[in-house]
Amino acid sequence: MGRIGCIAVCVALALAACVPQAPPCTPPAVAAAGFEVYFGRDKPGGEVTEAEWQGFMDEILSPRFPDGLTVLDAKGLWRDPRSGKTLGERTKLVLITAPDPAAARRVIEAAVADYRQRFDQHTVLRVERPVCAIF
Repeated sequence: MGRIGCIAVCVALALAACVPQAPPCTPPAVAAAGFEVYFGRDKPGGEVTEAEWQGFMDEILSPRFPDGLTVLDAKGLWRDPRSGKTLGERTKLVLITAPDPAAARRVIEAAVADYRQRFDQHTVLRVERPVCAIF
């Protein structure tokens, strides 16, 4: 195997190690994906208001996840890379459990892109993990 072939195999093995594996589920539970999406509320000139958040929920999230989701109020902390200071902001944590991870991931990515554009956000943290769920 040539150098390019070895590199391709190494990259494929490394990527395979990053793909979450579905846990063994005991019926009636089924393999699904659990998503946590952290929507920070700070924006230039202020904060995403409750009314603005509700508009985002009504227009974007609720229609795209008609089977349900959970929203929690949270306090996020992060380190500003420029100043080195730890900063905090109010956050909306959205929890979604989906039997079709790929479809949910596409919808979440579109919702995140909308939120970032709508509220001038630098980033939105997303966490995905395999879960067993009973729907």
